[in-house]
Amino acid sequence: MKKNFLAFIGVIVLIAVVVLAGEWIRRGRELEENETQIETVAQSPTALPAAAETHPVLTETTTGTTAAAASTTTMKETTAATESATRSAYTNRFPLPTVSFTATDPDNSRGLSTKRIDHSFGVPKNEQPNAISVNGQENLRRMGSRAVIYDAQTQEKVLYLTFDCGFENGNTAHILDVLHEKQVPAAFFCTLYHIRQQPQLIARMIEEGHVVGNHSDTHPDFSSISRTKMAKELESVENELRSKFGYSSTYFRFPEGAYSENALDLVESLGYTPVFWSSAYADWDTTNPKGADYAYRTVTQRLHPGAVILLHAVSPDNAAAMADIIDTARAMGYTFRSLDEIEMQ
Repeated sequence: MKKNFLAFIGVIVLIAVVVLAGEWIRRGRELEENETQIETVAQSPTALPAAAETHPVLTETTTGTTAAAASTTTMKETTAATESATRSAYTNRFPLPTVSFTATDPDNSRGLSTKRIDHSFGVPKNEQPNAISVNGQENLRRMGSRAVIYDAQTQEKVLYLTFDCGFENGNTAHILDVLHEKQVPAAFFCTLYHIRQQPQLIARMIEEGHVVGNHSDTHPDFSSISRTKMAKELESVENELRSKFGYSSTYFRFPEGAYSENALDLVESLGYTPVFWSSAYADWDTTNPKGADYAYRTVTQRLHPGAVILLHAVSPDNAAAMADIIDTARAMGYTFRSLDEIEMQ
């Protein structure tokens, strides 16, 4: 009986030993496999576990790179938008810095004459400038002025077409259409009122290659105002052109052609070239139109080499006759030039 009991205990112990041995072997194999995996990963850095594809660090890096690229794009777009916003809404040019005109010798201590001089030019005939224009240009030269009545430095059949624009009467757009079609340059002398009231027309003049000249702020008699007031009249127009259109002008026309020795000196001291004329007619009176044919005959009969032609854009007669005037002038052998091409005195 005792022997049977001991044999039973021995069997139990043997089974326990076998079970424990099996567990140790299994654990040993798992440990070996884990070490092998660790070694493999250590030897192959690029063989990352699948879970690493969404690793927070990698996700942040990727997001950061994307954000940086997006930020660069946004900055470029912002810069472009800023540039676009700072360009003129009318000409797409960048505004120019405004200027402050200071009148030299504001009290006219040199005693320059303030006597009013009304520009006179006479009627040209036989394709020759009137003697009044010839003498007037010579007098300006002797005074040391660079003001222009006509291009006295050439005998070529060249013309300089200019318009005065104090206000809009519905004709300027058509005049611009004709000039564009015929490829003729011109100069438009504009008051501040006209510039502010018709910015699209001013922009078109600039963009189509015409000269926009300064015709003063309030259209005063320059012989009767102070040198400081003259400077302000010019400054107002110049800064409007600079700030709204990105444009600067170097040409000035005295309102009504009225000036003085003192006024001429002040205007030129500010860097302007005064532009008068050698051919014109009474076309400014919108209550008394005389018809396109009258405008055509009057202008074409007064052409001469180097002529500076003054017309008023308010005239419906000028607008209606413009194409024929240009065609006839060319048939007579004339070419049209910009004031920028004139040989200053």
